[in-house]
Formats: sequence, C-alpha cells, structure tokens
Amino acid sequence: MSVQPKLDCPDCEDGVSRRDFVRKMTGLAVAGSLLPLATGSRRAFAAPTAKSTAETAVKRFYDSLSDTQRNEICFPFDHKLRHNISANWPITKAKIDDYSKDQQVILDEIFRGVTSPDGYDRFQKQMDDDSGGFSEYHVAVFGTPGSGQFEWEMTGRHLTIRADGDSVANAAFGGPIVYGHGAGDGKKGLPGNVFYYQTLKANEVFNALDGKQRKAALLGKAPKETDVLVQGGSGSFPGLSVGDLSSDQKELVESVLKVILAPYREEDVNEALTLQKEGGGLDALHMAFYQAEDLGNDQVWDIWRIESPTVVCHFRGAPHVHAYINIAKKA
Repeated sequence: MSVQPKLDCPDCEDGVSRRDFVRKMTGLAVAGSLLPLATGSRRAFAAPTAKSTAETAVKRFYDSLSDTQRNEICFPFDHKLRHNISANWPITKAKIDDYSKDQQVILDEIFRGVTSPDGYDRFQKQMDDDSGGFSEYHVAVFGTPGSGQFEWEMTGRHLTIRADGDSVANAAFGGPIVYGHGAGDGKKGLPGNVFYYQTLKANEVFNALDGKQRKAALLGKAPKETDVLVQGGSGSFPGLSVGDLSSDQKELVESVLKVILAPYREEDVNEALTLQKEGGGLDALHMAFYQAEDLGNDQVWDIWRIESPTVVCHFRGAPHVHAYINIAKKA
C-alpha cells in the first residue's frame, strides 16, 4: 500500500503524524533494496570519511543527545527507516526546532557540511518556501558515530539528505537522496523554482539532438518518480544511448550530471562520479525525456531521466520539482 497523493503531487501531503508515519512506513515508495549492503571493498578516491566535516559534527550531535532524545531518534544501523525514500516524510517525530540551541547550531553545521555553498543557499530557500525553514525538518542517527558504521539522515518536505562517512559501501551520498521545491503554479517556466535551471540544462541536450535521436530520446509516459532502483549491468534503460552521441553531445550530458550534483559537497560528488565511471561512464548512460505533463505545452520537457548500471537520476518538474538521485553499485 502506498501513501496516497493529493492532487498531482505524490508524497506532498502535510501534517503526517508519527503514528500515521509508522503505520504507513512500508508504503513510502522504495524500500531497502535501494540501498547496497554496508559491505565490499573500498576504492581510492576522496569519499567522505568519519573525519569529514559533516561526520565529525554528527559525532558531536550524537554525544550531545540526552537519553530521551536517543530513544526517540537513534536506531540500529540496519533499521528499515534508513531504507525508505519519499519526497515528503518525517523520519522522526521531533523537529529541529525541538532541539537545544546548541544542538541546532550543530545540525546546521552538518547540513552545511554535506552541501556546496550554492546548494546550501538553494536548500535554505526551498525549505523556507516549502515548510517554513530548516527548523521544521527532522533528523535521525543510525548506528553509533565513530564506530565505523553510522549514518545521519535529515528528511522533510522535498528533502532527504545523508552523511555516512562512507559507511554504506558502493553507494554515493550514503543512499538515495531527494530534493525538490514546491514553487511553481503549473505554468511555463516554474517561476521562482530554485531547481528549474536543471531542466533548462537538460533540455540543452534535447535541443542538440537530430531528428532520429530525438525520436529515440522522447518517450510518452514516465516511470514512477520513486522507481530509482539501481539495475546493474543487466538492466534495461529507457531513452537514447549516450554512447551513440557525438563528443560535443556527450559533453552536454556530462554538464547535466555536474549540474545535478553541484548542490552537494565535493567528497560526495567525487564518490558519485567514481561510481558512475565504474558503471561504464558516459557511454553507458541513457537519457530520456517524457512528453507527459509538459507545462505550458512549450516542449521544454519537464520530466526527464538519466540512467546507467550505477546511476538513476529522475527529475519530475511538473507541477513542481521532485528529483531523486541514486548512484550506487547493485548489491
């Protein structure tokens, strides 16, 4: 059973109680198969570590918690909550505003630590518009920071973000992440939406295609927005094969990937790009655009998807933005 959407916005309902959340938890879209097991070899690249800025702040936050707080927001590392993904859900009952001022400062430090400067500003705008600000979001800690396996997760309307110190092997960002923005009235251009620029960048690729390529890239109805399971080498990927494109067209696709990853810290981006290369690189990617829900009927395609054996990026820009990123090796 899935959480029923209101109107055209899956998972955007507000006012979800803790009791309702726990009752419906198994229906929050994609479950544990999205997240690779925390086993496997490590690679030599600049992934986050337990000593990264965000992760050391997670340790300080964890150490500051009272017993009551730990009982409410701390879980075993493999708890099923860590495997949920949705565009809007409270991972725990407490809001950031319920923590002490010192704890709120640390939580802001963690959030700064997992984002780029531009991303931090964009997310602040998004959170202000969608929920009344950073203080309205929710956090949880899985495992024990400093023990070798742990993850901090923050969720709320149009946001899921993680810090794991590379505890989750073969998964960038510690697992699937979600972002979005409620700004937009269903008209052309999504005025005021802080992520609409990503759709404009993606459509630069479409505009650079010839007629035959456009026919392969432009599809009818998109998959479910939460359908972001990494398929591995045996997967079937929709749309146009990037390997069949010219070098300048490939560079445009690469620029879209960079734009998608730009809001996040360099360590996570490096890990994501390494996993993307291990999945075959640019030549293994497929890119699809969808005719459904074309805002303003302007043929600036608002729903698009990039996928490979190790990459799933699903962007749904109608009636506003929901985006899901899962970059990992199949478990």
